[in-house]
Amino acid sequence: MTEPVFSLKNVVVTVGENTEILKSLNLDIFDGDFITVLGTNGAGKSTLFNAIAGNLPISTGQILHHNHNIANESAVTRTNYIARVFQDPKMGTAPRMTVAENLLLAEKRGAKRRLRSRGLTKEKLNEYATITKTMGNNLDTRLQTATGDLSGGQRQALSFLMATRVKPELLLLDEHTAALDPKTSEQLMLATNQQVTENHLTALMITHNLADALEYGNRLIILNAGQIVLDVRGEDKDMLTEEQILKYFIA
Repeated sequence: MTEPVFSLKNVVVTVGENTEILKSLNLDIFDGDFITVLGTNGAGKSTLFNAIAGNLPISTGQILHHNHNIANESAVTRTNYIARVFQDPKMGTAPRMTVAENLLLAEKRGAKRRLRSRGLTKEKLNEYATITKTMGNNLDTRLQTATGDLSGGQRQALSFLMATRVKPELLLLDEHTAALDPKTSEQLMLATNQQVTENHLTALMITHNLADALEYGNRLIILNAGQIVLDVRGEDKDMLTEEQILKYFIA
């Protein structure tokens, strides 16, 4: 197996005086991994994402990016190679900017250039119409609409497209379908899987939907009390059942 793109080595995250949320957690993330992440409330899932993204400092351990320790890098610096889609559709987009302007802004991730309206050429708008149409929710007809006026599903689809517009080395999907109705959630999940698979993205996806965790991705991990208690991939993952997974949620 090749070297991991990201590695967490004995990562501990402590809050307060001595409450450990992550406990000497180890995780190797390889190029092209699509990892579904399960765990009860308080298991450490969001803390794991916050530690990787740099939004929460780790107490001890290392977070390696191509064998370089990034534990002291700021969250802003890490956005050059890590993208994240949150559960709340309102996060990750600029509400007063149009759909097209948000997509143009996303293309500038990691660059020092400022957004310029003249960047929205006819060719660029046609390009955006093509990529938004893949989401299957009429987002392509609302390119000139302020993002704040979109439905929750359309706004979340836009957040996903923005996160992947410039291919990140790691995509963090933080329960990105949880706030949507079942039909919209399924629609976004199908589009997510297509984008991740076709573009060979490396992704971690937190979900509480056991069916989604089993159906999507090549790998599945379960967190419990700040540690990874199950890590399976390939055929071993394919053989898992919801009943087997539920055993890890029984105290």
